[in-house]
Amino acid sequence: MGGKQGTRPNSLSFDATSGLKDHMLVKGFKNDYAKFSAYGKGAYAGKRHTWWPRRHVRSVVFTFALLGFFFLLDSFMYSYFDPTFFKNGPTPAYAPRVNKSTPFQLISSAFTFYGLLLFVLQDLNAENEANERGPVMYSQLVQMASFSLAKIDQEQNVTKFWKETRPEASAWKPCADKNQKRDAKNTTGFILVSANGGLNQQRVAVCNAVAVASLLNATLVIPKFLYSNVWKDPSQFSDIYQEETFMNMLKDDVDIVKELPLHLRSTDFEAIGSLVTDADLSKEATPDEYIRNISPILSRNGVVHFLGFGNRLGFESVPSHLQKLRCKCNFHALKFVPKIQKIAALLVKRITKYEASRSLLDRQLLGSFIPTERVEAANPSKYLALHLRFEVDMVAYSMCNFGGGERERAQLQAYREEHFPLLLERLKKAKPPSPEELRKMGRCPLTPEEAALVLASLGFDHGTYIYLAGSQIYGGESRMLPLVSLYPNLVTKEDLLSPTELEPFRNFSSQLAALDFIACAVSDVFAITDSGSQLSSLVSGFRTYFGGGDAPTLRPSKKRLAAILQENSTISWHSFEKRVRKMIEEGQRVRLRRPGRSIYRQPRCRDCMCSDNQ
Repeated sequence: MGGKQGTRPNSLSFDATSGLKDHMLVKGFKNDYAKFSAYGKGAYAGKRHTWWPRRHVRSVVFTFALLGFFFLLDSFMYSYFDPTFFKNGPTPAYAPRVNKSTPFQLISSAFTFYGLLLFVLQDLNAENEANERGPVMYSQLVQMASFSLAKIDQEQNVTKFWKETRPEASAWKPCADKNQKRDAKNTTGFILVSANGGLNQQRVAVCNAVAVASLLNATLVIPKFLYSNVWKDPSQFSDIYQEETFMNMLKDDVDIVKELPLHLRSTDFEAIGSLVTDADLSKEATPDEYIRNISPILSRNGVVHFLGFGNRLGFESVPSHLQKLRCKCNFHALKFVPKIQKIAALLVKRITKYEASRSLLDRQLLGSFIPTERVEAANPSKYLALHLRFEVDMVAYSMCNFGGGERERAQLQAYREEHFPLLLERLKKAKPPSPEELRKMGRCPLTPEEAALVLASLGFDHGTYIYLAGSQIYGGESRMLPLVSLYPNLVTKEDLLSPTELEPFRNFSSQLAALDFIACAVSDVFAITDSGSQLSSLVSGFRTYFGGGDAPTLRPSKKRLAAILQENSTISWHSFEKRVRKMIEEGQRVRLRRPGRSIYRQPRCRDCMCSDNQ
């Protein structure tokens, strides 16, 4: 992929009704060149989108007539110039070998024109396309991106963004698993935590609970996970993480038990004053607040139950040994259960064609389900993992416009009235910024179209394999079409795994999220559209910690990108590329964790990692 070693996997057969057909017998993904047009076929979540209009026959005839004209013109130009006019390079394994008399370049150029002509078709069939395509906010840039990718394919250029752009990142090594000396003291009592939220919020809560138990010299009970009407997942700790590994890894740091002693199990925690909710603790609370407010409860009752326990331990004024313990918990003690590792390994093998681990990240997250012996695959491939934060709740809450006109505004307003009544009450009291102002401030989620433009400007070619993580995209297939049209080799776990393989995870959103977590963490490149999301933060932290300086993460600045996209009608593609690349490169600077910043997202500090320069 991306031209690596001049190879691409073979064809993987997708079926429009079943999603994935005969996946155990095939070797790769679709890469037929017809998919590479600006409005070619695209698969999203195992479904097929059809661009072919059923009306305006005259426009279709006109389009193919124009295509024929360009084909003949290109044929003439090809016969006039010597074929060595085109840039020489290694012939990829997926393409036929050609000699001077084979018009391979002619066909490639024809498909470049094909992409443009289909945009002409869009203009000629505006009414039909409005119903079938959904909104496109930057049509001119998408056209230029299509031409750019066709040129990249023709010249077989490989983007530098497959690698970490800052070599100094390799100076930092993981070392939070080293044992620390602990003074032998009698436990002050038991700490029970009931964590809320989804997979990633719960993971942070567990690590914070370990640190609080150590701080208060208490015994931690294996945390419980609350059932949420949003996530609707009854999974508990042992359904997601290996309990024995968790306890053994941390046994020298904090006492951990699976259950409360019998005499405490029937305790009414609220009645005795041992129930502590998020309302009783400050957000990002300091260690002093725990010592001042929680220690007396432990001394008096011998037990404290933290109910909720969101972000209730900050990163400021936390002793070094507690920071190191949080890192040890997050990066070493919380191992996914074999059930998750096995399916995640299968998923990764199908997209990379590697039967063995490629990195320390693989070994840490996939365990024994991917062998450690380095075996080069016959058709190895790279892939980029993309976490799109464009779910309906995120879109509605943002108060931004995304090109969908009155219909979109009505849909999102109805969603707010049902799900965010407090937001609407707050907006009545204070005039909010306009959608245009919100976009300039970098407060609007990136659309799939904007994500596609960023990837195209960075030089990722048409054939780039993209693993899409996250929930249902607002607008569905029509909203995804610009991205899928430019990058047709886009897949989800539903595409790569059969219904039978996914069945044990149905109705367990946190376990499904764990598959996304692993696929993103072990990817060759991880691209995020919202640096504030918990999954993006934790995954990027994993890649920093275990990546060895060779696990790049692409972080666009929404504010800077909005300023660039504001010039979409006048900016040249060269200028767009230059400015986006500069933005991404600056986001990849090797920075030490700044005070108050999450150690899970930014572990590059002496409390968590070791540097060759220390």
